[in-house]
Amino acid sequence: MAAGNRRSTRAGEAPVDRPVRRRPADRRAQIANVSAEAFGAHGYHGVSMEEIATRLDITSTALYRHYPSKYALFRQEALRLSGISEEAVRLPPEAVDWDAEQRCAHVFEALLAVSITNRRRGALLRWQHRYLEEEDRRTLVAQMAATDSAIRERIAELRPGLAVAERAVLTGAVMSVIGSISDHRVAVPTRPLTALLAGACRDIAGCTLPAATAEERTPPPPAATFTHEVVLQKAVELFHVRGYPGVSVEDIAAASGLPASSAVYRFYRSKGDLLAAAFRRAADRVSAAIGPAIAGTDGPGAALTRLIELYVDGSFAERELTFVYYAEIGNVPAADRTTLRNIQRLNVEEWAKLVTAVRSGLSAAQARVLVHAALALVVDLGQWMGPEHPECTRARVVHLMRVILLGSAADQG
Repeated sequence: MAAGNRRSTRAGEAPVDRPVRRRPADRRAQIANVSAEAFGAHGYHGVSMEEIATRLDITSTALYRHYPSKYALFRQEALRLSGISEEAVRLPPEAVDWDAEQRCAHVFEALLAVSITNRRRGALLRWQHRYLEEEDRRTLVAQMAATDSAIRERIAELRPGLAVAERAVLTGAVMSVIGSISDHRVAVPTRPLTALLAGACRDIAGCTLPAATAEERTPPPPAATFTHEVVLQKAVELFHVRGYPGVSVEDIAAASGLPASSAVYRFYRSKGDLLAAAFRRAADRVSAAIGPAIAGTDGPGAALTRLIELYVDGSFAERELTFVYYAEIGNVPAADRTTLRNIQRLNVEEWAKLVTAVRSGLSAAQARVLVHAALALVVDLGQWMGPEHPECTRARVVHLMRVILLGSAADQG
């Protein structure tokens, strides 16, 4: 045995072998994978280099040998994820002999393969990209625009008479479905999961959108009157614009018209307590709609449609809250996160029961996957197309959610 591989012992004792730790050949890739999963789960600001090093069972010094900073890690993974999506939508040479349906299916399945492979890292790209520096953000936006453009081209080949604006809405919906699996951990084997979501993408690409007629703007909820409500409302608005880590209690106090940050603590124990309160409000809004939707309609299909309508109305009325509910789960205090995730899970299960009552061929897990995809659609379209985009109306969002949950049958009624 080479010198230095045995631990010294007291006189008379046999030497004890000491395990030799060798640096893995793929250490840099390991670091990138672990950090991306951590950023996706807890947010860019919620993870330190020391925590990443601990997950890898290495020292911080060893980590810095590979990456000079946490931002360097974050930037690399964000741009890698957007880059491989851009690569995935490029057609292979043999596609020249395929018909439009085959070309479209290839792009959907290629993107799904990327999304499923990177499922535990996808939330980094979906919700944390706003923390990229300006030049890096421009690179990412260009990559995502190329992906978006490729999907639009495939839909245009499939449906040559479709208006450009409608192709944009359908493309956004397809990208939302593909990316939605990073928001949850519902377990479905890869092959049936791919088939399920590819089917939803095909249904979206082939659906007939309602006419984009002018709609009355959804009235916002009544203005907050009690101080604790004002504080919560202003906190959500700030979290939406700046992200939770970029907002201080002092900022919230100033926006709420309070003289000092100490006044906030009269109503909420901490900034984290404010975020948890926002999450409870969003979860309660979803829960509260389930009973009336089921009781006030005839049959599961009608109940599901009514539930979708109530969800869209609530989401349009409180867009900031809906966005924060998806983007900031990693920043909710751990003590509250488990409870809130359980409430979310129960809400999704109630939706899924209605889906399986209408589509008996789906398993409970498959139905939950589709419910998550449908719920994410509202915030994704609002984020990508803008909250007041004239083509992204409530009626169209309702219809697209029905297409995701009910399949092509949604076009029949």
